[in-house]
Amino acid sequence: MTTINNLPASCRALLGLVVALGSAGLVQAGPSLLDPRSLLDPRLAVGLDSTGLIGTYKVDGPLDKHSEFFASLGTNGRSCGTCHVATQAMSFTPAHAQLLYAQTRGADPLFASFDGANCPETASKGRGGHSLLLNSGLIRIPLAVPVNAQYSISVVHDPYGCALRIDPVTHVLTASVYRRPLPTANLSFLSAVMFDGRETIVPLTSAATLDANLRTDLKHQAMDATLGHAQAAVTPTDAQLDAIVDFELGIYSGQLWDYQAGLLSAGGANGGPLNLAGELYYPGINDTLGADPNGIAFNPVSMTLYSAWGNNKPAGRGEYPLNARAEIAAGEQLFNSAPMTISNVRGLNDNAALGNPTAFAGTCATCHDTPNIGHHSLPLPLDIGVAHSANPNYEPDRIVAAAVQELSQPDMPLFLISGCPNPFNQGQPESFYTTDPGKALVSGNCADFNRVKGPILRGLAARAPYFHNGAAADLHEVVNFYNQRFRMSLSARQKDQLVAFLNSL
Repeated sequence: MTTINNLPASCRALLGLVVALGSAGLVQAGPSLLDPRSLLDPRLAVGLDSTGLIGTYKVDGPLDKHSEFFASLGTNGRSCGTCHVATQAMSFTPAHAQLLYAQTRGADPLFASFDGANCPETASKGRGGHSLLLNSGLIRIPLAVPVNAQYSISVVHDPYGCALRIDPVTHVLTASVYRRPLPTANLSFLSAVMFDGRETIVPLTSAATLDANLRTDLKHQAMDATLGHAQAAVTPTDAQLDAIVDFELGIYSGQLWDYQAGLLSAGGANGGPLNLAGELYYPGINDTLGADPNGIAFNPVSMTLYSAWGNNKPAGRGEYPLNARAEIAAGEQLFNSAPMTISNVRGLNDNAALGNPTAFAGTCATCHDTPNIGHHSLPLPLDIGVAHSANPNYEPDRIVAAAVQELSQPDMPLFLISGCPNPFNQGQPESFYTTDPGKALVSGNCADFNRVKGPILRGLAARAPYFHNGAAADLHEVVNFYNQRFRMSLSARQKDQLVAFLNSL
């Protein structure tokens, strides 16, 4: 006879979640916990991930699959929902791509050759030609090299044959870079749109203009995505773009429940997507560089979601183990306070506002300053080294080289950038190797080489792999990279605590 106590721990945990959410009036009995139809509140969609459950909450109504967000407005069958899945924090994972490929034999619109393949001439059903998408969740981004670029670009490693070439349609020199789809959730907190900021048409730097400017930027992004990723022959109408943006601005994704710690909004904690939707935000809030428009000084304690769990006593019988909650709280404290030595970071160590310091002390919150959100509250794209080559022959900075060795970098093209000055040694020219020139492919400026924005950190557990190029297979690799890159000297337990906290976001 099967009893609750004989069930696997994961199943008992799921039953515990149903009870907890049921008592809060959030779920009802239904065909599947993961099916939004089984939820009493249709605004909440729930999905399994590696450490528990992710929740995606739409504040202004149900997750309507008939909205323009899920409509195919192009010629290849894609919609916004093709790459942005509610149960995967509004992005998608390689496991999701692999399952779709197996189910459809490569016929799903996700695998459209234009950018779902390593190179556009790859047949949509050629599995090997989709290795970057299937193994690392990467979409090909073809970007024209600016004609007035301050640098020259060449390719030294081209594993797929389309790294740098004259585009047959536009007839301009085009670089192929490969990036993870950013989540279309939590967008009301954005300070820049896209990793390289190319869709930030009007600035998101003032509270007075944030709502209007964010809508302008997101409409432009939705238009470009429809014409590009969906290969539309006709520009979507204003009404269609407004409908897409309305949907996106109402979506919040965050980890809802943890296998070990239970409900992440219990016991005085403020995790989960419902609490996230109510977080205070304005451009410049808690800005590291002192640009908070209200004149409030930077507070390095930028994360306070689990402060109530910091003094828990041992768990009683039948309760979730409070030591698991204490580990999350300890990870949050490390995020706020564990010291880093920040050096050779483009955007910081060459930043005049900081006095161009060779090195300075910081914490995770130095770059992730937005309270309880985890990105920078003003535009500050950085080069922390993620796109640098793992080949030591191409990476002169030994600290960066050691950090990159902690990652599982996919096999991507490697570019050589020439003609730029060394930002940390003025007047000295230097060649740089990279898998993705970042913002420099948009601006053409040497100062923007390799710089990309840090994404919002909420909903991390549901959307591995990490970094813009999928170089970190899991959050342990992320923490190991930072530990090496910024000489944090974390112990094994501290690394586990920091990972537990990041998984709870």
